[in-house]
Amino acid sequence: MALQESTGLDVYQTYFEPTTYLDYYKMGQNAVGDDILHFSLKHYNATFKPAGGLRGKLLIDIGSGPTIYQLLSACESFEEIIATDYTDKNLLELEKWLKKMPGAFDWSPVVKYVCELEGDRDKWAEKEERLRRTVRRVLKCDVGKERPLEPAVLPLADCLLSSLCLQSACVTLEAFRDALRHLRPLLRPRGHLVLTGSFDCTFYMVGDSRFTVLPLKEKVLREALQESGFTIERLEKAQRGPETVLEKGSNYTGLFFLVAQKND
Repeated sequence: MALQESTGLDVYQTYFEPTTYLDYYKMGQNAVGDDILHFSLKHYNATFKPAGGLRGKLLIDIGSGPTIYQLLSACESFEEIIATDYTDKNLLELEKWLKKMPGAFDWSPVVKYVCELEGDRDKWAEKEERLRRTVRRVLKCDVGKERPLEPAVLPLADCLLSSLCLQSACVTLEAFRDALRHLRPLLRPRGHLVLTGSFDCTFYMVGDSRFTVLPLKEKVLREALQESGFTIERLEKAQRGPETVLEKGSNYTGLFFLVAQKND
């Protein structure tokens, strides 16, 4: 699909190539990917730190894609993690890494970076095994449905995490608000939502395929969370790194990381 613009979830099932997308996460080789990783990983580390961070029994990752970077800190603080995605190819890519299958993406540079943030870079292999033990299930997810994880029946989660997913899955602001409302019942009372995304972004590239993104401003983001029954506890922002200026893979102007609590 050369230089064709893609919108909606069905195009992800058809056209999204996870192995090409993962080129963003070859640390030190892609400026946009490094910008996202450095920003998000430091905030995941702070959010799930052993002393005073979020913790609990169950964390559900909504729209994991083919990636595991977003779970590297959380696996130290939650007994069980469930990864989810809409596309079969992404679910397979996750399974490849979890089961150490041939052709699995090499996440070790990213894992080492997270371990360095945590104070011991040499424990990266132990970290990988811990994450593999903690991710108990990989499930289909559709945030456009009132019950995004049906037919799976799960206990209420202590934490929902979603990284760079909702703005890709939702082509309108109304759909974005609906997705937040659909996710809310998955959380226990006073449970937390950890959400990462971008400001002002309208597209990103995966090879020659251009995928639409819902552009957000901070005010609109705050209003959507409030209207969907969440209270933002922390919102971190960063402008796009200057080293990414020549990268044409996406047109975001900044990144956000937020922690919100489900209202009773």
